[in-house]
Amino acid sequence: MHSLERIGRYRLERRLGAGGFGVVWLAHDDVLDAAVAVKVLTENWVDRLDIRERFLSEARLLRKADSNRVVQVYDIGELPDGRPYFVMEYADGGTLADRIDAGPLPVAEALRLTARAARAAAALHAAGIVHRDIKPSNVLLRTTPGGPDRVLLADLGLAKSLAQASGLTIAAGSAGYTPPEQARPGSGIDARADVYSLGALGHHLVTGSVPGPPGEVERPDRLRTDIGPDVGRALLRALEPDRERRWPSAEAFAAELERLAGAAEDEGVPTSRRNGRPRPPGRPLRPRRATILAVTGVAVACSVGVGAVLLEHGPAAARTLAVEDGTGRITVEVPAAWGGQVRDSGWNPRSLGLKDGTEPGLVVANRLARWPDLRAGVDGAFVGISEHGDVTGAVRAITHPGCHYAGSHSYAGARWHGLIRTWDGCPGEDGRLTEAALTATGTGTRSQVYVQIRQESGADDTADGVIGSVRLKA
Repeated sequence: MHSLERIGRYRLERRLGAGGFGVVWLAHDDVLDAAVAVKVLTENWVDRLDIRERFLSEARLLRKADSNRVVQVYDIGELPDGRPYFVMEYADGGTLADRIDAGPLPVAEALRLTARAARAAAALHAAGIVHRDIKPSNVLLRTTPGGPDRVLLADLGLAKSLAQASGLTIAAGSAGYTPPEQARPGSGIDARADVYSLGALGHHLVTGSVPGPPGEVERPDRLRTDIGPDVGRALLRALEPDRERRWPSAEAFAAELERLAGAAEDEGVPTSRRNGRPRPPGRPLRPRRATILAVTGVAVACSVGVGAVLLEHGPAAARTLAVEDGTGRITVEVPAAWGGQVRDSGWNPRSLGLKDGTEPGLVVANRLARWPDLRAGVDGAFVGISEHGDVTGAVRAITHPGCHYAGSHSYAGARWHGLIRTWDGCPGEDGRLTEAALTATGTGTRSQVYVQIRQESGADDTADGVIGSVRLKA
């Protein structure tokens, strides 16, 4: 394959990805001084006129959609060797697949992202286009200054006009996202096929798991305990095998998701913004986004749970809080000044490179909305259980660029033994970051515990005291 450095006025910087027929590059438009994405037909398909036409059809359909909810096409051309290319807007925020890989999303955020994807699908449908392959890797995010990320639908390689789709004879789609009528050649499809895929997208964002085959989809509330029944009903209606029982349109599905997201967010809004209704105890303001820790690569649980228990102990000068997660398996004591804001709905050990799944976990902090950002000062602790893999090895491999590594030491207490590593001087704060991998002492249990502690200031014995207070119930 010939090396490419430029395509017309576009200077290629790095490869972003590749599909069945094309390669996408991040490039720089030297004339407009702007980042763009350039998709080029791969060399092995240059002589296939049918593939070439399919490639160009994607560019035409993107252009036809003409919506700020769909990736925009700026230019189209041909390389000297005959390969076509087209130039698109660059989505600098990655994809929803990246967002899922970073760890569980708050329910409200997952619903809003799905709703925005549904609005984008509705824009395609209004232009007479059915996407046929909506999934996390085809939903892009573009950052906007001072506002939420723009959600953009991309990759219309399988898309068809609705007129063509009614007589399709070839099955297409991705496992877990494909409605039954799309998997059967000759069935014919309409916009409700995309509604099914959007339901699968929402199910994946909310639960962290790809749905099962049509008719065998697991109820969301069985995979995540903090999901309300209305959310489950909305997602499962979109995932109905019988398209006559689905939401009638992507727009109708989006409207319901937005209503549910607003209700989920309202659970954490302060009294002054809720018409005087008192905020339930232990239910703090829900942050709009709980993402992967910016430097650590470790994601924490990300929705406010209802089961956390905070109990004060000791005199005021040395008061601590005993915090229990929603399953009742984890208890940890932290300084009282750290308490008051808790997420207790679990975590995914995949964040540490361990086995994918949902395990008990909680985070307690004085300013919970700051927890995902390592540059922000916060006092708090995260505790998560892992039944599989080598937590110690995973913690030993973590790096924190921009922080000063202060060393590690072995820990041996009445309940736990393990490894403790510390960093200080992280960007934006002068405090300390402590991480621990713990195994129960003398019990033979397979349970391991990962602990992360953030301190704006304080002595090492504070972290050791928190670690020593961790208790697990069978």
